Amino acid sequence: MSTSTRNPQAAAIKLCYITDRRTLSPRPLLPRILEAIRARVDMVQIREKDLFTRELVALVQGAVIGAAETHTQIVVNDRLDVALALGAAGVHLGTSSMPPEAVRSCVGADFLVGVSCHSLDEALRAEAAGANYVLLGPIFPTPSKLAYGPPLGLQTLRDTSARLKIPVFALGGINVERARPCLEAGARGLAGISLFQECDSLEERVQELRAQIAGIS
Repeated sequence: MSTSTRNPQAAAIKLCYITDRRTLSPRPLLPRILEAIRARVDMVQIREKDLFTRELVALVQGAVIGAAETHTQIVVNDRLDVALALGAAGVHLGTSSMPPEAVRSCVGADFLVGVSCHSLDEALRAEAAGANYVLLGPIFPTPSKLAYGPPLGLQTLRDTSARLKIPVFALGGINVERARPCLEAGARGLAGISLFQECDSLEERVQELRAQIAGIS
């Protein structure tokens, strides 16, 4: 019996790999993305904000081709033009990106618009502006999110997940041991960089996370 048959709630929970080629170096990024696709992550967020356009296009194109005929969705940080030109599933917006309502007004209903949020109020505004999902964080302490202040904690995740109708992905300091507490707090997705880059086998890491997901009621 499949996990989706046993537990529809668990089947709806998504895993999102956020890329960071600098912390992955010297290993190349595209093979890691393709490995994540083969491991059946649900979403790959290409977060390479400082890449020159030509390099970004090559990376996104390789990812989109690799994800064709799979369930993995490719979203691109900020670059709506690149996402649309290459047939990516959507775009992900940060605090200094285009407003989500501006993006939503010029894309189709099936084009994903994700937004990074650092509070319940930001998440509510993103939902009202037409976002399909939000990344909420940092939930736990993590060096990459020090600029956003102290971690939000599980209570903020719980409050935000309860208030929003769209999925809330937990971000920041997420590891295998912290996955279930986030899910029990209402998260409908788990997102991270190190979660998927600091492991020898992405297939094994995804299996570990799926086991945590399968255990929620």
